[in-house]
Amino acid sequence: MSLSSTYRPDPRFAALGDDFSDAVDPADFPQATERFWNARWAGQTGLDALTADERIAHFQRFDALPDNQQRPRAMRYHGHQFRTYNPELGDGRGFLFAQLRDQHGRLLDLATKGSGQTPWSRAGDGRLTLKGAVREIMATEMLEALGVYTSKTFAVFETGEDLHRNDEPSPTRSAVLTRLGHSHMRFGTFQRHAYEGAEDRIDQLIGHALENYYPDQADAADAPSALLEQVVGASARLAASWMAAGFVHGVLNTDNLNVTGESFDYGPWRFLPHYEPGFTAAYFDHSGLYAYARQPEAVFWALQQFAGALSLSGDAKQLEAVLATFPAVYRLALLDAFLARFGVQSAGRDNDEAMVRAFLGFMQPTQLPWEAAFFDWFGGEASAGRAMSGARGKRYTGELFKTWQDALYQHEPVRPERLQHAYFASEAPVHMVIDKVEADWAAIAEGDDWSQLHQTLGRIADAREAYDLGAGRRGFVPAA
Repeated sequence: MSLSSTYRPDPRFAALGDDFSDAVDPADFPQATERFWNARWAGQTGLDALTADERIAHFQRFDALPDNQQRPRAMRYHGHQFRTYNPELGDGRGFLFAQLRDQHGRLLDLATKGSGQTPWSRAGDGRLTLKGAVREIMATEMLEALGVYTSKTFAVFETGEDLHRNDEPSPTRSAVLTRLGHSHMRFGTFQRHAYEGAEDRIDQLIGHALENYYPDQADAADAPSALLEQVVGASARLAASWMAAGFVHGVLNTDNLNVTGESFDYGPWRFLPHYEPGFTAAYFDHSGLYAYARQPEAVFWALQQFAGALSLSGDAKQLEAVLATFPAVYRLALLDAFLARFGVQSAGRDNDEAMVRAFLGFMQPTQLPWEAAFFDWFGGEASAGRAMSGARGKRYTGELFKTWQDALYQHEPVRPERLQHAYFASEAPVHMVIDKVEADWAAIAEGDDWSQLHQTLGRIADAREAYDLGAGRRGFVPAA
């Protein structure tokens, strides 16, 4: 088998036992057409040398990788869905396929979406539409470029089945997707065992999470509080990064948030076309519960449910004290996220806050495209000539702009040499708004033309290289 020397299998979760997951078999698909392969992250995990046939064997048929988990495991969890508790959840169309270490030593999961029915499928067929897979490729690639700690779309194969869905034209094409993630231990994983009153299982999960994801806290005297403190910090940084990216996840249920603070599971996501606090992604989010500006609140609420599950093992008052740190941690994380997006360094927290407030004050009435403002003014004053002479230069005027400009100019650029990247010579940035997503999909659906998507992914790769937002940011380790 063609494996690189950097392949480091390390299956850990299955060892917890059958109380936490169920051994399942993947579906037998009639077709295997490779549609996406993440060469960068294959290189990070020692899977870059796989042949085309080996990719099919391991990422369409899901034959076990060497020295790895021998059977797929559908993970057990519960969760609050739009704040209503649902004890009928679990991996219904996916499973944990393998675990391995990357070049930085992190334990990573290879998990699936659309790989067939499991004991938790309920009435579902366990499948994924090809459109859903393409949308997840777009979301993960764009978010990674913007510095959000996200799961990576690792592989997508079209599988040759006709699927029927109520919310899109049917029949539609099918696919199976493999995502690479830091962890698929969801808040709902803990909730399930708390619901069943299984304190011993909660203890096992806490120990597993600390040992594998926060090893410097593995010997903490108060393990539940130590884990919660780490998850609060990671989740605050995640929420902040979504806000700076202008990203709306759409479904922030407690089964869609995990202990490593990594964004994952992309259904009805959207990027802001322009600044609109009440912007929602899901057509069924009638109350705006998960609207753009309410995402930090949603994450904090989910953390409270996570802490409630941990309280079976930990001290409730101490857990409450840890939870109370979220607003302050989030506030600092938000400033850091906006500074990174503008490519400037801190000028003191008061000045940083003034800059972000002035930016949002300018953006709301002008309705300037969200991504364009970061693109035009990346590096702060170092981009003034480029921004003012560019396609949107005439829109940078008025008192609101002057207030923001003055605040921005107090911040020195970080690595201004990034502005020499060819990406910044473009007239406009790549911006993954819904019209762009639908246009790229239409070319595939109507003419099986993948060139438009590949062009978009190339532009995203340019943005990732130009912004280079991963380097040095806590909680994010960039690809080599």
